[in-house]
This record gives sequence, C-alpha cells and structure tokens, in this order.
Amino acid sequence: MTFETLVFYFLASILLFAGLRVVTARHPVHAALFLVLSFFTAAGLWLLLEAEFLAITLVLVYIGAVMVLFLFVVMMLNLNIEKMRQGFWDNLPLAAFIGIMMAIEMTLVLTVVGRSVVTNPESHAAGYSNTKELGRLLYTDYVYPFELAAVILLVAIVAAIAITLRRRPGTKHQDPAWQVSVKREDRVRLISMPAEKKGE
Repeated sequence: MTFETLVFYFLASILLFAGLRVVTARHPVHAALFLVLSFFTAAGLWLLLEAEFLAITLVLVYIGAVMVLFLFVVMMLNLNIEKMRQGFWDNLPLAAFIGIMMAIEMTLVLTVVGRSVVTNPESHAAGYSNTKELGRLLYTDYVYPFELAAVILLVAIVAAIAITLRRRPGTKHQDPAWQVSVKREDRVRLISMPAEKKGE
C-alpha cells in the first residue's frame, strides 16, 4: 500500500464522518461547521487527483464565501430546532430507503464503470494546465448544464433573501416610501403664541 493510498483512505474517512455529522448534528451551526470540514477534506481529495484548480476553488469559494453566508443566514433566522425536528422519525424510513438506493447505485457505478476506466493514467506534459482543460470543457461540451446550475444558484440566493425578509413580531421596520412621501406639515407644526410681557 502506497503513501497516496493511505492519505486517500485517511481523507475519505474524515469526509464520511463529517458528512454523517452534517446530517445528524442537532445544532445547525455545528452542522455547517462539519460541512466546512467535509469541503476541506474533499479539497484534499481533489489534490490527490491532480485537480489543483478545483481544490483551491473549493477552499476559496465554498469555505471562504458560501459557508460564511450559510452561517450568517442560519444565525439570522433564529430557527426553532425542536419544531423542525418534530417530523424527523416519521420521515426516517423514506430517507433510509433513498440513502440505501443511492449507495447501491454508487457501488454499481464504481464496480461496473470502474472496470473500463484506466486506473493508471499517463502523466501529462510539463506545460499541461488542468485549468485550461477545465475551461475548454466547461464552455464547450457542458455550457448548458453550467448555465442551468447558475440559474439554480440564482434562485437559491433569491429564496434565501426572501426568507430573511419575513416579518417578525416585536421588531422595528422602516418604510422608505412613507419616509419619502412625508410633508413638512406632517412633521412640524407652527403655533402662534402671544409674546409675554415682563412682570405679568
């Protein structure tokens, strides 16, 4: 067993543990932090596959930006965790069935398709750039799925903003339209008072 294989199994075990804790953690902030750990170990697996650009993108974009946004939204929403977990055990059989089916599908893909994949790929030339190759594939063969993923992410961003803009009791809100349309007579009232004389 080579050193790269040991590193792969080490990172894969951490990734599986972190992914399991994302689903089973009771507090959403803890789940988000375990998701950060899973992203970081997945970046290590990308490095083992010589996909340095994808690894650094995973660290910078997902850990550095997306997860910070997730934590910010989770902390702003003030979620009622007990209410969210009320139907957990009712949905567990369906979720377990779907998880088992996904595991069987992944096993079939790895065993059947893995036989036709070259296990020892040829080393690339010195001037090879996986970033250039990724860009060529992304904007030629996979341009429509790329655009579809962008639209889905845009819908998710709009939905997250709409969730944070809900009305909560006991909070103060501003109405810019009412503030702009107000007139001077509505705010200031001039009162005519007789002048006071000294000694009265």
